[in-house]
Amino acid sequence: MTGISLTFGGDPIFSDLDLVVQPGDRVALVGRNGSGKSTLMKVMAGLVEADAGSIVIPPGNSVGYMEQDPKMEGFATLGDFAASALEPGELYKVERAGEGLKFDPDRPVETASGGERRRAALAKLMAEAPELMLLDEPTNHLDIEAISWLESELAATRAAFVLISHDRAFLRALTRATLWVDRGQVRRQDKGFEDFEAWRDKVWEDEDMARHKLNRLIKSESRWAVEGISARRKRNMGRVRALHELKADRAAQITRQGTAAMDLESGSKSGRKVMDAEGLTKRYGDKTIVDGFSLSVQRGDRIAFVGPNGVGKTTLLKLMLGQETPDAGQVKLGTKLEIAIFDQTRDQLDGDASLWENLTADPLMGISGKADQVMVRSQPKHVVGYLKEFLFDERQVRAPVRSLSGGEKARLLLARLMARSSNVLVLDEPTNDLDVETLDLLQELLDSYDGTVLLVSHDRDFLDRVATATVAMEGDGRATVYAGGWSDYLAQRGPRDGAARPDKPKAAKAKAKAAQQAPKENLSFKEKHRLDVLPDEIDRLEKEIAKLEELMADPQLFSREPVKFKKATEALVQRQEKLAQAEEEWLLLEDKAAG
Repeated sequence: MTGISLTFGGDPIFSDLDLVVQPGDRVALVGRNGSGKSTLMKVMAGLVEADAGSIVIPPGNSVGYMEQDPKMEGFATLGDFAASALEPGELYKVERAGEGLKFDPDRPVETASGGERRRAALAKLMAEAPELMLLDEPTNHLDIEAISWLESELAATRAAFVLISHDRAFLRALTRATLWVDRGQVRRQDKGFEDFEAWRDKVWEDEDMARHKLNRLIKSESRWAVEGISARRKRNMGRVRALHELKADRAAQITRQGTAAMDLESGSKSGRKVMDAEGLTKRYGDKTIVDGFSLSVQRGDRIAFVGPNGVGKTTLLKLMLGQETPDAGQVKLGTKLEIAIFDQTRDQLDGDASLWENLTADPLMGISGKADQVMVRSQPKHVVGYLKEFLFDERQVRAPVRSLSGGEKARLLLARLMARSSNVLVLDEPTNDLDVETLDLLQELLDSYDGTVLLVSHDRDFLDRVATATVAMEGDGRATVYAGGWSDYLAQRGPRDGAARPDKPKAAKAKAKAAQQAPKENLSFKEKHRLDVLPDEIDRLEKEIAKLEELMADPQLFSREPVKFKKATEALVQRQEKLAQAEEEWLLLEDKAAG
């Protein structure tokens, strides 16, 4: 890309932009919501024409773009769309991607949800395998298993790719370079997302220092102009002109966007026990959502619900809130609950209505959405002023919501949510489309929030930062409570689906017995002794781990005996680490003995 310039609504988005993507590049494209990331990606894909500049793609190379809202007119099924550019002998690629991304190729287009359409668009791109893949929020609407599949596919590909994503763990695992869109500039650093925040903070620090020096220089020159200019007017007019130029430079500087002035206010304290679920069972036909699930939620808990798409996380939330009736069991809600809900489907927003109307209207209360003020935690605020606190421009407030980016829609929903006080927050996929800075702020607000949080998310990093307990739903009605966030859950879970622990320890023990009778001249006396005792140590650790996993499989333990649950969790993690170290030590010694 050479000399790319683009103006939208009278404001320049990019000016004289030069950018090169090399073969095999793995690039994170980052920036604030509304900074132009998606627009830049569409220019790269040839879907938006720049006002000036040129794009060169070498012969024999192709560029593929994952559309956020794919057009599927003329296709009967999602599979027909995903395979539309493939040869007949390549259809297996769509089936493979469909299995990894969990979408049904036979699903009719007219009945497919927005998430299913996006997964089909992603499968189409992965199956076509262009030399450059442009991926705009590819993890939205994917569960963690599908995200892991996509992560492994992208890690193995030889193609170049550019990623826009809110998922820190995904970006950290995959990227080796970073493009940062900031106030019409695109900066590049040949380091992955892991180093982005340190780089960003250093750029801002240098910028603040330069602005401070400029302000001091202007102040000094302005004092000179007032105090001494009359006596030396002719010979110092050049210095006066220089002063005007300094002031013009300062005026031309684009102030970087601040963080949204978000705030969460807890209402009156709820009772100590917020919810108490006992023996919940819910089925839809042959599908079991939960079977005998129990959980006690205390004031201040941050409970995360994780599991594959369609497993019933939202349904379980509704059961916990009393919005759906279980087939068996009961839920007792605590006293003085003030519940606020963030809906992942954005159904609370009217796409044809303006931001103003969406913020002020309340159909249930018969409020039309024409008021000039909105009640923010019982205090009146002007609509425009409140929207500015959430980084909306005054020109946007009368625009229809459908014109907003995904991140801007999420911010508008947060503005509605935070206008009222609450003591129970229900957040269903709140991180989708939010930029890094807003995610950081949301996490800080949740950390200091006095109320209780129920959270559904596929963002592993966010789960680790926020959750104090995790309810893992793995199908067939199984829902187990684990202490901590996503990483803690993985450490405690052990093998999935009741599978036995991998055979490495048992194999190691068998090999060790054989090795005891083999020559060990390569080992010292101490190493020979370790090789002899390690099999029994591995066996002991395996048995202790099995007992701890059996204890923690009791779904009542977390709510009934939280201290005991915490100690068991810590002991399990400690023994799993020791087991891994013992296995590694045995393998090294056995190899040395055999050598």
